[in-house]
Amino acid sequence: MTIHTPLNDDNARPAGAGSSAEASGDHVASYKADLSVNFAGIRAPNPFWLASAPPTDKAYNVVRAFEAGWGGVVWKTLGEDPAAVNVSSRYSAHYGPNGEVSGFNNIELITDRSLEINLREITQVKKDWPDRALIVSLMVPCEEEAWKTILPQVEATGCDGIELNFGCPHGMPERGMGAAVGQVPEYVEQVTRWCKTYSSLPVIVKLTPNITDVREPAKAAWRGGADAVSLINTINSITHLDLDRMVAHPIVGDRSTHGGYCGSAVKPIALNMVAEIARTPETANLPISGIGGISNWEDAAEFIALGAGSVQVCTAAMLHGFRIVEEMKDGLGRWMDSKGYQRIDEFSRAAVPNTTDWKQLDMNYQVIARIDQDKCIGCGRCYIACEDTSHQAIMHLAKDNGTARYEVKDADCVGCNLCEITCPVEDCITMEVQDTGKPYMNWMEDPRNPHRAA
Repeated sequence: MTIHTPLNDDNARPAGAGSSAEASGDHVASYKADLSVNFAGIRAPNPFWLASAPPTDKAYNVVRAFEAGWGGVVWKTLGEDPAAVNVSSRYSAHYGPNGEVSGFNNIELITDRSLEINLREITQVKKDWPDRALIVSLMVPCEEEAWKTILPQVEATGCDGIELNFGCPHGMPERGMGAAVGQVPEYVEQVTRWCKTYSSLPVIVKLTPNITDVREPAKAAWRGGADAVSLINTINSITHLDLDRMVAHPIVGDRSTHGGYCGSAVKPIALNMVAEIARTPETANLPISGIGGISNWEDAAEFIALGAGSVQVCTAAMLHGFRIVEEMKDGLGRWMDSKGYQRIDEFSRAAVPNTTDWKQLDMNYQVIARIDQDKCIGCGRCYIACEDTSHQAIMHLAKDNGTARYEVKDADCVGCNLCEITCPVEDCITMEVQDTGKPYMNWMEDPRNPHRAA
């Protein structure tokens, strides 16, 4: 695991130097690609933004983030006064086999600082860092007057846009906000329309994943006039229990509750939801800010290729510090150079046309596993997985020296990829495309489908 060194106080730079590359934490670029973005009319020097969360709770954090080189931030969600009151403790985690954090859970609410303090700090930070994207996340009761009151106050800060928090899954839904709004498309459309009526700022609607079909609130946001959507917000979760005390983590006294799950473990869910919105005709032109498990430049590139115009990061920054953005920018820029991409928009949504429904896949396409005997270490994991849980397509052959050799039975291999996934040696098992001599045929054309098109 890469260890990221946090920004030491000794290295801190004074605020107010937003136009300086040195002050922004930008080292001399080792790439030629232009990482700047124009997302729904909001410009930023790069697509890496900090999501609305503890890392963007106050000016101190945001300034340090900008010094480190982040292209933008979404300020932690503001609400009406009196401010929310949080509990202790607030976080828990799901760990991988090597002790790394694969999933992160929190029961923290929106800002617990007054609206006046937040607005004052936002105004100053935007003044000092005019080249960075500064979006303000908002959550107030689902009442027109509440939105009509807060929007002019937020717009007066000079911020670049607002993000409507319709996704928070804990605490706030019990008060009729957060996911309680995001799960009802009619509410999403209504509040979005209020915001477009009472503010001239770009409106980004943050969507909840705790819903049957994320496309429906996305369509509602579009109907309400949203300039963009962002997703995913956190997923309802309980990470683990203390089996002695019989209470889940994080523990508050002798009780707990479900929280919002994020981190690398949610990336596959987020990628799918982003892709679904990007390839749905009604929302195909809706700008998307991708969120969910983005930890490195490859993650960011995948989100962008599936429809995102910017990406938001939270958990990775909380685990490793703000300076991870240096690696993210450098990696993305170098990769873009290697592919001949000069700008982000040259590969944005490039994977969307290749993402389709199962019924459109080629039924005549066939791959078969191949084991590179020179790389094989004889662990037998592929054989065990295939023999016990798949198609019994790998032979276990005894060698003269007492070790084993594993070979694929071509006639029985269905190309499921399980052996490749379980193999601990990179490129030892690969999937080889077979020439079937048959043309493309999808399931709707397949004679084996009793409901195929006539």
